[in-house]
Amino acid sequence: MASKPTRTAPFAAFEWMIAWRYLRARRAEGGVSVMTWISLIGITLAVFALIATLSVRSGFRAEFVDTILGANAHVTVYTMGEVQETGQIDRTIANYTEMAAEVAKVPGVTRVAPLVRQQVMANRRQSNAGVEVFGIASDDLMTIPGIQPSERSFGDIGQFEEGIAIGSGVAQSLGVQVGDTIKLISPNGVKTAFGTSPRVNGYEVVYIFSAGRYDIDKTRVYLPISEAQSFFNREGVADELEVMVEDPESVDAMAPALMQAAGDRAQVWTWRDASGSFLSALDIEDRVMFVILSVLVLIAAMNIVSGLIMLVKNKGRDIGILRTMGLSEGSVLRVFFICGAFTGIIGTAAGVVLGVLFAIYVDQIFAFVNYLSGGNAWDASIRGIYFLPAKLQLGDVLSAVGLSLGLSFVVTIFPARRAARMNPVEALRYE
Repeated sequence: MASKPTRTAPFAAFEWMIAWRYLRARRAEGGVSVMTWISLIGITLAVFALIATLSVRSGFRAEFVDTILGANAHVTVYTMGEVQETGQIDRTIANYTEMAAEVAKVPGVTRVAPLVRQQVMANRRQSNAGVEVFGIASDDLMTIPGIQPSERSFGDIGQFEEGIAIGSGVAQSLGVQVGDTIKLISPNGVKTAFGTSPRVNGYEVVYIFSAGRYDIDKTRVYLPISEAQSFFNREGVADELEVMVEDPESVDAMAPALMQAAGDRAQVWTWRDASGSFLSALDIEDRVMFVILSVLVLIAAMNIVSGLIMLVKNKGRDIGILRTMGLSEGSVLRVFFICGAFTGIIGTAAGVVLGVLFAIYVDQIFAFVNYLSGGNAWDASIRGIYFLPAKLQLGDVLSAVGLSLGLSFVVTIFPARRAARMNPVEALRYE
């Protein structure tokens, strides 16, 4: 009676040895084809592109959120207003000191600052710029992260009560430096018997800040709140409260408590209300880009099928001999699966290395590209930030690796099964 063939453990040492010999063999000997090298390079570039895109996407979102939260309120508290005898609605806050004290008691609130906020025209000789004036107390101004002194700021923020603080974009538009005087022109100025005449005041620039976001630096200026109240006819009142919280991501859950603390006619406007549509657009773009780049990885992985089919065709005689020597279908399948999967693993590893290096050295790469393009590779007025951000996250790398290896392993199964099911008699008939 014939004895049953001995069952070997999956992925035994001899299976790895045969697969390695096939991968190492020259093409003239029936080894790895050019298609396999193309698939290897394709997977490498696809994984690199996927990781690079995901890291830049994460960097963009983190940078935008940081700049939005850095110089802007996490929550703005204002009132619904009251209708005056003239028919106009007065939305100013008369008891802003008491309201600020109550809002500050809400758990999670770190800072509350009353503001006088209006839009005016800034002028310096023949230069004009539309700006948004924030009247704020000196102590409150010094606690705003995006406005605090840095290597990109000029002047002394401690002299704020003696003049005006302006964004670097405003300073560039008007052509001013620290110590120069600019004029603020408000259309709602002095009321006379002949109507309202514009109000024009001159202020010395004592501090120039760079909040890290182009639209803020281009339009924002800060005045001492007492001076802003006088300039905008807001004596004894404020327009709104600027609120900062510990966890900006959970600001929506704090909105009811803030409204209750501010009073019956109070309303809140969170940073998510102001920028939520933009962040949602970023999230949708992220998903679309991931799908597109996943297709690129799939196309690169499909090249493995072509290379592996050619390898199976070239090794038909070897397969027939191995089968007649007692090698099972499973062993043959695993041999060619190793050949294809090994290509995916090497390509994925190389792509991860390139992607991680890109995320780490993105500043140097961007500087080189910017140099080659003559300094025009990045327009802050369009993108809102001054540089290309990249944030490497473990989840992004793992998703890219999982996608690449998963597709590589799946597409490898089909040509490997074809090799395993090859009839050894047919394979050796013409040998």
